[in-house]
Amino acid sequence: MSLLSEPLQFTPDNRAAGVSPARVSLVGAGPGDPELLTVKAANALRNASLVLYDHLVSKAVLKLVPPGADLVYVGKESGHHTLPQEGIIDMMVRLAKSGRRLVRLKGGDPYIFGRGGEEAQGLAAAGVPFDVIPGISAAQGAAAAAGIPLTHRDHAEALVFATGHLRGEGSERSVDLDWPLLSRPRQTVVIYMGVGTLPVISAQLQAHGLAGDTPAALIERATLPDQRTVIGTLATLPELARRHDVRAPALIMIGTVVSVQRELGAVLPETMLAGR
Repeated sequence: MSLLSEPLQFTPDNRAAGVSPARVSLVGAGPGDPELLTVKAANALRNASLVLYDHLVSKAVLKLVPPGADLVYVGKESGHHTLPQEGIIDMMVRLAKSGRRLVRLKGGDPYIFGRGGEEAQGLAAAGVPFDVIPGISAAQGAAAAAGIPLTHRDHAEALVFATGHLRGEGSERSVDLDWPLLSRPRQTVVIYMGVGTLPVISAQLQAHGLAGDTPAALIERATLPDQRTVIGTLATLPELARRHDVRAPALIMIGTVVSVQRELGAVLPETMLAGR
């Protein structure tokens, strides 16, 4: 596979050139372990000639791309974006209209905090055909690998996904969520992109009625060989994150179902590290 160092070339007017827009595939790369890719996603990668991929796509997944394919990194990390979201959409549209079929590879599932919905809207508005290949979400992968069921009849009658990240590019100064909703009992709350705002999340949930001793966990680099699982409570999790130097990508899981990890985690692979 090749990493492009030269600017991508586009045909200025595909209509004049007689080129119909090529199809774009929005593909979910799953949580990191390449064996968790869907068969359809793996086939799309093996047949790809051009892949635009995100920061959270693992190197092991990228190894499925053919050696002669072009790889273009368009990832976003906190405080550092290779391109704004609008620029990524514009690149996809221009490539497709120049006749180049491409795979847009996104960590987890494209439609779960992957901004795949915005990219699909941009393609649709530009008249570019596309398809979406779902992936195992980071929450699903983390739950299975960490020994924390997302739902359980004794603990959780609802499952809520939320983001701990501000809308906008590269800012995590504060968080504005539906705190009363997230503080309800008998549910599992999974918060994406919340490591940087964990103290705010912990304080707000307690202020809105969720007990400080509610079990909670951080799962760092879920499904990868260096995954770590830190178990604590809603009140202690911010300090545990600091003590164990938990870094993104990491998911926050909150709810009494996290207590099941004490039983299930004991039989999981030794790469797991539970800290209290």
